Amino acid sequence: MGKTGVDAVGRALAILKAFGAERTAMTLTEIADATDLYKSTVLRLAASLEADGFLVRGPDRLFRPGPELWRLGALYQRGLDLGEVIRPALRRLVEATGETASFYVADGDERICLYRVNSPRSVRHHLEEGQRLPIDRGAGGRVLTAYRESSDPAGKKIRDRGFYVSIGERDPEVAAAAVPLVDVHGKLRGALSLSAIRTRFDADARKTAVNALKSEAKALVGLLPASEE
Repeated sequence: MGKTGVDAVGRALAILKAFGAERTAMTLTEIADATDLYKSTVLRLAASLEADGFLVRGPDRLFRPGPELWRLGALYQRGLDLGEVIRPALRRLVEATGETASFYVADGDERICLYRVNSPRSVRHHLEEGQRLPIDRGAGGRVLTAYRESSDPAGKKIRDRGFYVSIGERDPEVAAAAVPLVDVHGKLRGALSLSAIRTRFDADARKTAVNALKSEAKALVGLLPASEE
């Protein structure tokens, strides 16, 4: 492909990348402003993208992402392994807080530590991947239970707040915070958790942990592979 062709591909991709959560539909002028391209260039490239299903233009004359992007996104998701998405998030949580990060899933009356990145500190809450814990105690278990028992007032409170902090519930020396990880379809995929030695999980540390967990959970929503169920 010649330089002109490469340039055209780059400009077409710039148009697609201009769309986002805050810009789901745009006029020709808005796309031109967002990409620093001439309107004539945008119109020509948009016509090609629309012909191939990457863009659609409705009766309101607004451009929107097309169904071909959904198809490719679905292919990408099916090719992903959940661990490829979760493990980097756990590493970021450890880097941000210095504490141990885990991802739990429910299995009957227990929860399984599916993925884990331990704190680099010498004194830490250590747990192995695959270990089973009670689902009715601890931050991760409480979050998972909250989405299983929708009529329970305590569960509703957790869902409304979007997190749970436990202090010595399962182990008197351990404290933890957890948030739900919910996909784009509203399905609970598990619980993200940060755990620490109780004596250093003070109010400031808990606030930092909850904020970091919520940030990662939000960032992961669109990256999760499709559920097998």
